[in-house]
Amino acid sequence: MGPLAQQDASSRGREHLHDPDPERGEFARDRDRIVHSRAFRRMQHKTQVLAGDLDGGVQDHVRNRLTHTLEVAQVARSVARRLALNEDLVECVALVHDVGHPPFGHQGEVMLADLLVGQGGFEHNRQGLRIVEELEIRYPEFPGLNLTYEVRESIIKHSAHYDRTRVPARFRPEEAPLLEAQLVDEVDSVVYDCHDLDDGLRTGLITLEQLQEVDLWRGAWDEAVDASPRATSPGLLIDRTLRRLLDSLTANLTAQTRSNLQTLGIHSLEGVRASQDQLVRLGTATREAKERLEAWLFANLYRHWRVNRTFHKAKRILADLFAFYRAHPDTLPPDHAQRIESKGVERVVADYIAGMTDRFAVEEHRRLLG
Repeated sequence: MGPLAQQDASSRGREHLHDPDPERGEFARDRDRIVHSRAFRRMQHKTQVLAGDLDGGVQDHVRNRLTHTLEVAQVARSVARRLALNEDLVECVALVHDVGHPPFGHQGEVMLADLLVGQGGFEHNRQGLRIVEELEIRYPEFPGLNLTYEVRESIIKHSAHYDRTRVPARFRPEEAPLLEAQLVDEVDSVVYDCHDLDDGLRTGLITLEQLQEVDLWRGAWDEAVDASPRATSPGLLIDRTLRRLLDSLTANLTAQTRSNLQTLGIHSLEGVRASQDQLVRLGTATREAKERLEAWLFANLYRHWRVNRTFHKAKRILADLFAFYRAHPDTLPPDHAQRIESKGVERVVADYIAGMTDRFAVEEHRRLLG
């Protein structure tokens, strides 16, 4: 690791003290705790962008929240090695960054945020912190997973534009996130851009003909065609294009980050913490092209009529469940009901719903409301 990496030995520690592990570093230990948590496992049945059952047709190859997370972890660790950062910490942050998401993707988050207006709202990064500090019960000595300060800080600061006013004082809002956290945030968006293209094409929601109007895609596609034998199938050309697009974006991210660090004279971890600039980022031209791609995806994939009607149904399910539990808190499982006095019924209901998988929410709605 280089001088800008967060070292295990200089971690700010855990909320609850315990003996060090003789075989594992602090962040490797955190990684194992995350992977073995229930919240991590539940992500396999939570929507990423496209529901597994699209308009009555089950799509087994569509990404879910867990497979997205694993892809982010793999790519982020690869880039971290190039930048001489702490790979174990990067992997931790990647694996935990989405555990706070409710069922049904970002639409589920919007629904819960609307339902909790005036009650503290809902945001998946803050919910992720609640999970690892309070809701995931795995040890008799303390609540949560007792992760290191750096991993928990990276959850609450997981966004290039995170709201510093919402960061608890114990995580020092005035300090910039570690490079490892900034890296996962950037890789997260690179990865979901690429796999959303893949999922959209495989499900037929978008077409190759439509994508020719997107500069970033068209350039990668032309390279893939030029490098492929004449008999290559469209499916294999899509795979090659996506690989070239991902490789190009990560290479640009690596090069631009090195340039940023050199230009700004960042030579220490203290310099990273004090910087007001986003240090890990794409170059300007590539970032603008990526933003155009994302605008195109929003208009043509995320707001596709089949996706819209799936999520309108999902939002109704969550709203119905929220109203039912709030009116009938005696129907909540005991481990949730016992928290009502200290947390309030709305927050406890939101915690319960946010922890549901898509299919559990659907089945619970059928059981309770017919």
